[in-house]
Order: sequence, then structure tokens, then C-alpha cells
Amino acid sequence: MNSDYTTKLHAGTVFPDITATLLSGESVNLAKPKAGFDWKLVLVYRGKHCPLCTRYLNQLEQFKDALADIGVDIIAVSGDSKAQLEAHNEQLEISYDISYGLSIEQMKTLGLYISDPRSEQETDHPFAEPGLFVINTEGHIQVVDISNNPFVRPELQALVNGLAWIRNPDNNYPIRGMHK
Repeated sequence: MNSDYTTKLHAGTVFPDITATLLSGESVNLAKPKAGFDWKLVLVYRGKHCPLCTRYLNQLEQFKDALADIGVDIIAVSGDSKAQLEAHNEQLEISYDISYGLSIEQMKTLGLYISDPRSEQETDHPFAEPGLFVINTEGHIQVVDISNNPFVRPELQALVNGLAWIRNPDNNYPIRGMHK
């Protein structure tokens, strides 16, 4: 297989062991929820250069409590540098974890689409297009959404409502999309 291509992750498989760095310098495993949570939502965003990402990250903050109520922790990650995240943080109004330093190899492992910047003014490195993963208690991918552009992302209210429904044991809802 040509190394220029990514391999898409499949629903129901174990989320890969990938670490990123918080602004504090702490290294975090993307799939591991904080204490008190048993599921994890991993949001991959393009980077500081993307105004749609900034808006989406800020919108996600509005759903943090609803996700916490159903046991879902949140982390956002990009391939930006620490300096880029520090600058971006001034535009963000979020209280969930955000990390930086996702490598191209990690982007490929996650099955993300990767783009080159259109100019040096946009950014100085290849970056991942949006991806969203929800990892369940067993570390398996319960929900996956991968886009090849910034214009297509899950509608957050529908996502949160769906996760609440999935998490309700009375619904006994399995992981969907298991045929490969």
C-alpha cells in the first residue's frame, strides 16, 4: 500500500494508542477518559488557521455538561505546534482539554484525511481534516465521523442526543457499521 494513503478505522475496533500534549506539557492518551468518565469523545480539528474549527470547538463547549452527564469526556487535538495552540487559545472559550502535536503518522493511524496548506499564511504544516471519534468503556470505537473538508461535521445537538440514547441501557443499542 502506498504510504500516502490512510487506512480508515472501523467501528467496533480498538481505538489506537495515540498521545498528544496539553498546553501544560502533560502528555495524554487520547482514548483514556479522565476519572469519573467511562467514554471519550476525541475531536480532531484542522488547526488555528481554520475559523470553522474555532466556531465548532466553541460550540462543543455548550454541550460539555450534557456529555458529562452521560459519562463522556472530551478532548480536542490538532497537528498545530504549542505556539499555534497558545495563539488559538485566545480565540477559544472552552474548558475541556485541548492538545497539540498530532503527527502525520498519527493522523494516518487515525485514518484522517490530510491536507497541505494553500499558502504559508494559512499554516506551516500539513494538517488533518476534521474527525470525531467516540470511544466506549472497552476502548472500542462506538462512533466515527471523518471528513475530507472543513464544511462537513456532525451536528452537535444530534450527536449528544444520539449518545444519550446509545448510553441508555434500556435501548441496548449496538455499535453500528460493523460490516467491513
